[in-house]
Amino acid sequence: MLTPILQFGTSRFLQAHADLFISEALERGDALGPIAVVQTTDNPSSHARVTALAAGGGYPVQIRGRQNGQIIDTEQRCTGIRAAYHAGRDWAVLRRMITGEVQVILSNTGDAGYALHPADGPSLLLPGADAPRSFPAKLLVLLHDRWQAGAAPLSVFPCELISRNGDTLRGIVQNLALTWGMAAGFNAYLSEDCRWANSLVDRIVSEPIEPVGAVAEPYALWAIEAQAGLTLPCRHPALQIVPDLAVIERLKLHLLNLGHTYLADGWLRQARAAGETVFQAIETPTIRADLEAIWTEEVLPVFAAWGLGAEATAYLADVRDRFLNPFLKHRLADIAQNHADKRLRRLAPLVAAAENLGLTLPQPRLRAVLG
Repeated sequence: MLTPILQFGTSRFLQAHADLFISEALERGDALGPIAVVQTTDNPSSHARVTALAAGGGYPVQIRGRQNGQIIDTEQRCTGIRAAYHAGRDWAVLRRMITGEVQVILSNTGDAGYALHPADGPSLLLPGADAPRSFPAKLLVLLHDRWQAGAAPLSVFPCELISRNGDTLRGIVQNLALTWGMAAGFNAYLSEDCRWANSLVDRIVSEPIEPVGAVAEPYALWAIEAQAGLTLPCRHPALQIVPDLAVIERLKLHLLNLGHTYLADGWLRQARAAGETVFQAIETPTIRADLEAIWTEEVLPVFAAWGLGAEATAYLADVRDRFLNPFLKHRLADIAQNHADKRLRRLAPLVAAAENLGLTLPQPRLRAVLG
C-alpha cells in the first residue's frame, strides 16, 4: 500500500488536525493519499500510539465545544493513517520509501524539534547508517537519498508553532548541508526544487484518548502561504491557502492570545482558584465585561485602522465560541507560564500601534496590564 504522505511526529495535535483533515478528504477522494507516521523519540506514550496505529482500524477524535453559538459534541473516526514506523528501528524502510512513493512530508516535532544533535555527521549519509538523532538531520539524509535517486522534488509542511516555519526549517537543513560539505547541486535542490511551506496551525486539542485518539474543539485552521509548485496533502475547508500569513498571525496574536493573557493576568493578580479555566473565567460577568471592553474598545479599533476591521470582527466571533467552550479544561495556570514574555509579545505591539496611530482609547486597560 502506497503512502504518499510521510509524517514525523505522533502528537495528539496532528491526530485531530492534519491527520483528521486528510482522513475526511480521503473519503471524498480529495486527498493525495494516506499517511505513514514516524515516531522520532523513545517516549513510551509515543511508542504506544505507534503500536496502536500500526494495528490499523483508525482512532477516535471527539469534537466538543461551541460553533456558531451551538453546542457540538460528536465523535469521528480518523482512518487516514495506514502505516506507522519507528525512526530508529525502521530507518532503512524510510530511506527506501523516500526515493519513490512519498510526495509530501508533514512534521510536528515539539518545541525542541529543530534542535541539532552534536553526534550527527556526514557518515549518516552512507548506506546502512543508523538514523540521525535530530529531525533536521533525518530530513537532510532522506532528501539527499531522494535527490540521488532522481525522484521528483517534494513539498515539506512543518506544523510547528514557529513563525515562518517553512523558511526556518529550510534554513536549518541548508546550513547543515553546508556543514557536512554536501554537493552544490544538492544545495540547489533544497533551495530551488523542494517546496517548504510556511503555515500556521490552530486548534486546541485538549486531551488524549489512550492509546491513540484525541479530544478537540470544533474550530480548526491550517493556513498555508501560497507558493508556486506546492503539492497539497489534501483539500479541506479548514485548509486555507493565503497570500500572506501575517494577517492571520496578527488576528491570532492580538485577539485569541491577547484574550488568554489578559485573563491569566487577572487570575495572577487576584490569586484566584488554582484550577480555574478560561471557561470559568469568561462565565464570570465582571471578567467577561472587562474582556469584551478590551476587545471592542482597544483591539478592534486598531484592526480597523489597519484596514482589517471586518476580518477582526469575524475572527472575534470564533474566539468567543472558543472561550465559551464548556468542555475545554484550558487552565489559566498553564496560560500564565512565561507570562512576562507573553505580555510583551501579545499586548505591547498593539498598545504601541494604538499610540502610533493616534487612537483615543476610552480606558486603556492594556497599558495598565503592561505596567
